[in-house]
Amino acid sequence: MAHRYRSFKLIMVLSFTLIVIIVSVGLSLLAFQNGDLRHTLMMNPYSVVHGKKWYKTLTHGFIHADYMHLFFNMYVLFGFGSSVEQNFSNPQLWKSNFPGIEGFDGNAGLLSFAMLYILGIVFATLPSIRKHRDNPNYYSLGASGAVSAVLIVYIIMFPQNKLSFIFLPGIPIPAFVMGALFFAFESYMNKKGNSGIAHDAHLYGALWGLIVIALLKPQLYVNFISQLGSIV
Repeated sequence: MAHRYRSFKLIMVLSFTLIVIIVSVGLSLLAFQNGDLRHTLMMNPYSVVHGKKWYKTLTHGFIHADYMHLFFNMYVLFGFGSSVEQNFSNPQLWKSNFPGIEGFDGNAGLLSFAMLYILGIVFATLPSIRKHRDNPNYYSLGASGAVSAVLIVYIIMFPQNKLSFIFLPGIPIPAFVMGALFFAFESYMNKKGNSGIAHDAHLYGALWGLIVIALLKPQLYVNFISQLGSIV
């Protein structure tokens, strides 16, 4: 038992963000070369609802459409995931909210970040399941929903940090402005439709991030508003 516990502790000190990137890159590269594997892992609401293939709500988040799709998602995850994971793993976050959980400390933080990402993939599929449950020809894939959850949590944690948009390098934008632009753009594109991108999954992923904060550390919302007030 002691040996198994030490093994668990060793896994816990690894970066979940790095593990996700390695797995996503590996599976995506395999799926690029293997059409059957790609088809098996892709999200298909019809198969989920009528074929009970619930695993697709998760597996689609670890494969991507092409190299650019893979690069962009992993680039954003690498840029923001480590900071969010590190802050989630701060024992004080848990001691302040759950006084009886001191013994779990940072491990609870890592598990909560895993919950943010993994359940973010699943939560982001809800709109497609609702809209396309009877459409056998609808497929989707990619980690964008979970990555959106991580991005929004970062913005709530660090609203005044300066971010550089990948398409506008060298032009720093405050994180809270980036968040506003994110919701405005995704909402507009979702209403416009016919883009070939599941913008509703991006929005639901971001919503999941906001829900996780409300459940785990609602004080972050108070700090977020306070920091915005100091700017004004």
